Amino acid sequence: MSAATKLSSKFQISIPKEVRERQGWRPGQEFVFLPEENSVVLVPVPDRESLRGAAKGANPENYRDRNDRY
Repeated sequence: MSAATKLSSKFQISIPKEVRERQGWRPGQEFVFLPEENSVVLVPVPDRESLRGAAKGANPENYRDRNDRY
């Protein structure tokens, strides 16, 4: 898949329809821009429900609390 778009005079970018549909992005969804060396990665911010169970089976031993920091 290859899609291109332009930056508007108001510094806005329209995400091409084929990209939105393939990724399942919807209006009002939040995104984060992660700068790389010569590029930027656009990542959707997950909602709480999609994170449910993400740490299932994690080992809580040796967990560092904020209290043990200097």
